[in-house]
Amino acid sequence: NQENEPIMKKSIILVVVGLIGLVIVGSIGWYLASPLFIDNVVDEDFPVQQASLAQVPQTSLDQMEAELGDRLSFKLPKAEQLAEMPEDELKQMETEIMAASAEMPDKVMDDSMPAEAAADDPVVIGQGQFKDADSFHQGSGSATIYQLPDGSHVLRFEDFMATNGPDLHVILTSHPAPTSHADIMDNYIDLGSLKGNIGNQNYDIPADVDVSQYQSVVIYCMPFHVVFATATLGS
Repeated sequence: NQENEPIMKKSIILVVVGLIGLVIVGSIGWYLASPLFIDNVVDEDFPVQQASLAQVPQTSLDQMEAELGDRLSFKLPKAEQLAEMPEDELKQMETEIMAASAEMPDKVMDDSMPAEAAADDPVVIGQGQFKDADSFHQGSGSATIYQLPDGSHVLRFEDFMATNGPDLHVILTSHPAPTSHADIMDNYIDLGSLKGNIGNQNYDIPADVDVSQYQSVVIYCMPFHVVFATATLGS
């Protein structure tokens, strides 16, 4: 029936539009809901190796002991033998060892000592423990701001775990214990997307940021403006 054709076409169009709408809504729903039951695990190393004390290799110590022994009129005793020696004999031995050591070339010690570490250890600027925002939005682990040997700053999470969610970001804010969107927006810097809701991870802090202005770290859901977890930074 030709009279019913326009109605049928309109119905088909409405059905198609409705299906497209369901696909779009479903996609958005998946984007918003799927992180809640999917864990994203990361495990990043500390950004720099910590400096260690320079040590004399054992082979160099053995060489030094051998050269010292060649200059002495006696064989170097072991620790248990020293414990049994009379005091006057110990003093005589000490005098001869000191004299022999003074005659040894300085280059023996210089050559055997490795160069000291070129960088100091990273310095902790502020640190705190994550705590839950509420019974559903939870977080744990540590947040620490380090000043690295080159003067740059990095925020590091360790033993971190948080409720996952859509488009979570890592925020530094001047508020010591933010609980709302208003608390965060007063003075904040966004360090980017959360790399994972579980595991150790690092976040570079821009060079022009004065880290002393910020008192807490926030795991923040951008679409819903919801705080998931916070860590108040202390010295």
